[in-house]
Amino acid sequence: MASALIRAGHKVTMVCGSYAQGQTGLSEPFVKGMRRGRVDGIDVIEFELDYANDMGFLQRIGVFLKFAFGSVGLALREPADIVFATTTPLTAGIPGVFARWIKSKPFVFEVRDLWPELPKAMGVITNPLALGLMSLLEWVSYRSANRLVGLSPGIVNGIASRGVDRSQIALVPNGCDRSLFAEPQNVWRPKEVKPDQLLAIFTGTHGTANGLDSVLDAAAILLERNRADIQIALVGQGREKERLRQKALEAGLKNVLFLNPIPKTELAGLMAGADIGLQILKNIPAFYYGTSPNKFFDYISAGLPVLNNYPGWLAGLIAERDCGFPVPPDNPEAFAAALIAAADDRAALAKKGENARALAREDFDRANLAQRWVNWVTNGSETPSPETRIDNTQELKTGDETRI
Repeated sequence: MASALIRAGHKVTMVCGSYAQGQTGLSEPFVKGMRRGRVDGIDVIEFELDYANDMGFLQRIGVFLKFAFGSVGLALREPADIVFATTTPLTAGIPGVFARWIKSKPFVFEVRDLWPELPKAMGVITNPLALGLMSLLEWVSYRSANRLVGLSPGIVNGIASRGVDRSQIALVPNGCDRSLFAEPQNVWRPKEVKPDQLLAIFTGTHGTANGLDSVLDAAAILLERNRADIQIALVGQGREKERLRQKALEAGLKNVLFLNPIPKTELAGLMAGADIGLQILKNIPAFYYGTSPNKFFDYISAGLPVLNNYPGWLAGLIAERDCGFPVPPDNPEAFAAALIAAADDRAALAKKGENARALAREDFDRANLAQRWVNWVTNGSETPSPETRIDNTQELKTGDETRI
């Protein structure tokens, strides 16, 4: 999205924190916990935060707050015309709130998950005071933003339910990077997987929200049914990974592989070598319409059929476009049966893959979504317009340079 802004003639400063499994492209040493450089035309400011998916809840909160309040000064000092913040976590909106009310800078807030609804539903946060403070921060962030972006229909509805006018909210879901996943450079499979075996892959965080025990339960049923022709690979990192690995070892699940995180360029090659993608989440109603998972869009970009194990808008989309297998939650028998059906009818599976690729191309191409997003962030319009307003005090014409 930053690159799309630059192509449209704007300037972008991106503020982020260090992440154990990611690289910003900056190599200079940190000075007083921060470093700055230029990457692909983007002015990148990186905080030295040491964030990792296997952190405990309190550790994460500490990092989130450190990042948020460290970014406040930048949001106030940087010569930006628009301040854009994206969750998660909800605290990412704090710099935008300060910039809006102290410097009168237009603030655009992108909501990727509904907080505190999700952590409350998951039981991660139970303290009434903490939930109350998060609810207050949510309300303040939504009401401070000039415009908002929701990544799923449920997120848009959740924002509107807090009293925000729907004309201030745009639905722009995660998109498909077809340039990366549709034509990978090197196709590969783990050496443990034979060419004639069905390979199902999950790519992403191994955390509480993902509910990956459901994958192991299905794998156990596959072994009971002597389906050694089906292999499952879990790619990623997270606080649940070691527990899951130990559980699989104790259960003798030789049909489950645990792979370390890999760059997306390598991941694209693995997806091209796989047969089906696993979109797995814990059975929590707040997930049904309130998430827009990156991995789903990566899968369909690569032409992978998707096995989805929870109801909601993605399950409905998979059924409607016949691009995978929507299975009911907490039902390992149905999960295993879907994988067996995929292995037993490769022609039908290939057709589902073609449908997935068509869905990526027709509805979720990132280039098209990026144009919609750029128009909304810079002009407050989802379609190009010769002259549009940002807020009551500042007007930009299409093509004018904007710092974001």
